[in-house]
Amino acid sequence: MATDFLKSIGIAASGLRTQSGRMRVIAENIANADSTATTPGGAPYRRKIMTFDQKFDRELDAQTVAAGRIARDQQPFKTRYEPGNPAANARGEVQLPNVDMTVELMDMREAQRSYEAGLNVITATRRMLQRTIDLLRA
Repeated sequence: MATDFLKSIGIAASGLRTQSGRMRVIAENIANADSTATTPGGAPYRRKIMTFDQKFDRELDAQTVAAGRIARDQQPFKTRYEPGNPAANARGEVQLPNVDMTVELMDMREAQRSYEAGLNVITATRRMLQRTIDLLRA
């Protein structure tokens, strides 16, 4: 029985680690939403997308989730006419990152909710384990 509790905590912990990494990638996207190229005509920051991998944990004897590779979003860059900008090309256009703040905020909210769900699993499991110990003592 104790191994079932530990297994559920281990599975939830893998989700917490993965969602934490996802939130870090989203925060990086938000931080670079206005990062243009450092050279004239260069490419600005390209949005990153985290993937997930399903792995079998031999110690837990269960499937867990882990952070996969971080892909670059291939959506086109936006452009803005700013001839005085040092990153402007010969036509005076500056390429802007392909980061959409609405999408990033929604992704962050989803990751936060998933993280909270994992925390709730751990909290509930700890309560059940404590209750079991209390019953065995009585």
